[in-house]
Amino acid sequence: MAFTADDQDPGIPDSAEDYNLEQSIEFYSHLAPPADGELLEGHVLKITSKEVIVDIGYKSEGLVPISQFVQPDGSVGVHPGDKIDVMIDRHAEPVEGYVMLSYQRAAQIRSWETLEKAFRDGLLVTGRVTSRTKGGLTVFVGVPAFMPASQIDVRPSHDLDSLLGQDIVVKVVKLNRRRGNVVVSRRLAIEEELVARKTATLESITEGAVVTGVVKNITDYGVFVDIGGIDGLLHVSDLSYGRVNHPSEMLHLGDEVTVRVLKLDKGKERISLGLKQMQPDPWSTALDRYGVGSRVIGRVVSTTDYGAFVELEQGIEGLIHISEMTWSRRMKHPAKVVKIGDSVEAVVLDVRPDQHRVSLGIKQLEADPWTTVEQRYSVGSVVEGRVRKLTDFGAFIEIEEGIDGLVHISDLSWTKRVKQPSEVLKKGQVTQAVILSVDAANRRLSLGIKQLQPDSWETFFQSHQVGDIVRGRVSRGASFGVFVELAPGIEALCHNSEIPGSAARPKNEPGLPVGQEMDFKIIKMSEADKKIGLSVSALAEDEERSRLVDYQRQAAAATMTIEEVIHMRSTSGREGEKSD
Repeated sequence: MAFTADDQDPGIPDSAEDYNLEQSIEFYSHLAPPADGELLEGHVLKITSKEVIVDIGYKSEGLVPISQFVQPDGSVGVHPGDKIDVMIDRHAEPVEGYVMLSYQRAAQIRSWETLEKAFRDGLLVTGRVTSRTKGGLTVFVGVPAFMPASQIDVRPSHDLDSLLGQDIVVKVVKLNRRRGNVVVSRRLAIEEELVARKTATLESITEGAVVTGVVKNITDYGVFVDIGGIDGLLHVSDLSYGRVNHPSEMLHLGDEVTVRVLKLDKGKERISLGLKQMQPDPWSTALDRYGVGSRVIGRVVSTTDYGAFVELEQGIEGLIHISEMTWSRRMKHPAKVVKIGDSVEAVVLDVRPDQHRVSLGIKQLEADPWTTVEQRYSVGSVVEGRVRKLTDFGAFIEIEEGIDGLVHISDLSWTKRVKQPSEVLKKGQVTQAVILSVDAANRRLSLGIKQLQPDSWETFFQSHQVGDIVRGRVSRGASFGVFVELAPGIEALCHNSEIPGSAARPKNEPGLPVGQEMDFKIIKMSEADKKIGLSVSALAEDEERSRLVDYQRQAAAATMTIEEVIHMRSTSGREGEKSD
């Protein structure tokens, strides 16, 4: 490039003697093009829709495609005035008046330099988990790096997807720049941090100190709490002054908890912690708050076959025995009355602080219903209740809390032959019944369901008598005859002797086809035994007798007509003779 006197830089020597080639090269070195692969520091001047214009101290400004700065969320990760590393991109399509630059290549070179230093000096680097790959995760630390699944955490991790998109601190464990291979470990970074925290914690804590930690693991015998790089054991017996079935009832993974250091062995790095020691023992003053006969409110925390435990306050639990839950004798399990989490009111029956026991009752909240049952229920009255239990001999119906009545199988139906109560009633069914008897002293109540309706047999006997013709259906056969259904639940017997032709039929064949409907004549009735005798033969005889009477009447009518004709003819003949 040639320069005129007007263009000459003020810093150029005035005399030719002072000017030499070496000085000229050094003076204008900043105007020479950068070497290929050289990292340059540039300043962002302007951002357009397609490029980022960068000043690199050269005579021409540089251009970087804006696509190299676009973030995953679509934003541009650079602003005017920012300092960035770039390098000449001789493969890019040139733009007149500008030097084509690459931000990505420069960032990659800078990243490799940072990674090499971190690998060499054992430093930690920050990267972002970008994807899941076979056997582990891909972490972007300036360049894509592989993190094996075994290096994700200090404990085996099965939910690899939970780290996707997160920024994490890792340690470089393997690096080959020529092959572009980088392996990182989050586990080593965590362990390094834990060692530093553990050392600081052991140096600072003492027995009796109050510390805050995070629940890291829960077992059947206790909880492990991280109190600063080291885990302390919070034994189940030191969780609460009350009874604790399992530590998970009180604490969960990740909970922050403040505890007291009970024992410390720095040599073995063992620490025993206590949670209940943060509060005074509530049992020491239990008698002051829970007097016998007083009413209390608590929350059901557990149930067993013999009762339910109710938390009255932190560390104080009372037992409601199953026998103190209801006046009913048929309580099978406490869960039928209360459930875990229920808020219940109870009466204090007994308090023993030295044994950490409080006895409670809830049936005492109400009077024994059997003491007034005779005043509230009279024989013959209709009640409604729920079927609680079915037995071979009947069904128990609860008509109110603590009052069950028995419906004997014989009192289920007037007409139906009930073999099992389940044929008429179902467990849980709501039904009406009639009170038949009340025995409050023995806590017994007799009920009847058939008594809700009139006796079908009684109604039938009132409306029929011997000699009536009735319509019936053959319901079943027997060796001695057939049974005929005359009405729902009303069966009568038609003996073989009352069925024409029965003697000629085989013994195992019924005298009449089952299911056939026909008329029968009632020949016997016994209301006391609820028995009715029918006859087909008698009906046939009646029909034959009726036909004979009709024939005789018709014959008599026919005879009178002939006589009348003869008489009329004879009379007519005599009248003719007279006229002649």
